[in-house]
Amino acid sequence: MNKSILKTALFAAFASFGISANAQKVYTEGVANYTVSSPMGSADTKVYFTTDSSAAVTDNGMYTAKIVSDSKNTYTAVLVDVPAMSMRKVAVLTPAEVTQVNGEIPKLTFTPTTETKQINGFNCKKVTAKDPKSGMDIELWVTNDIKAPVTSITKPFTDAGGTPVKFVTVQQGQTVNVELKSMAGDKVPAGTFGIPAGYDKLSFSALKALGGQQ
Repeated sequence: MNKSILKTALFAAFASFGISANAQKVYTEGVANYTVSSPMGSADTKVYFTTDSSAAVTDNGMYTAKIVSDSKNTYTAVLVDVPAMSMRKVAVLTPAEVTQVNGEIPKLTFTPTTETKQINGFNCKKVTAKDPKSGMDIELWVTNDIKAPVTSITKPFTDAGGTPVKFVTVQQGQTVNVELKSMAGDKVPAGTFGIPAGYDKLSFSALKALGGQQ
């Protein structure tokens, strides 16, 4: 009788362990939906991803901007489409430019906290991220409910202890708020990571100059 009770108890314990261990949803392909807000306005960004590539697409009705990159940090392309100006431009970064851009990603250090809350249905915990170079502190909320390949948006936070859901950062001197709204395991549409016909190719520096950047 005691052996039977023990067997049942162990089965229940291991079953519970299995539920806990497998509760995390792991994505190898899909789309993540973000809201990105800055003093220049707010826009929705879709990040399509597989295990080896990602494409961050921002479409606010007036323009579409896309950044395509690979997981090995060897390829980056920036595409901009402004229908009102009949302008479609693409810049494929040179290996040296890719290295430079990757080198500008801050090497953050992370300190977990005990603070938790639910954001957009994700169970999150607060992590403090610090950029040793600038001294800037970043408030970061991560979740272990889901796991997905690293993309251009999540690349700075690979060691944060979870998938970033909400954080504040600074880009080109502007405060940027990023929030993950949802993630789905949808199949990435064919051609997402390619360069469509009709785009004028130019250098990365020339593309930045169009936007008033050096």
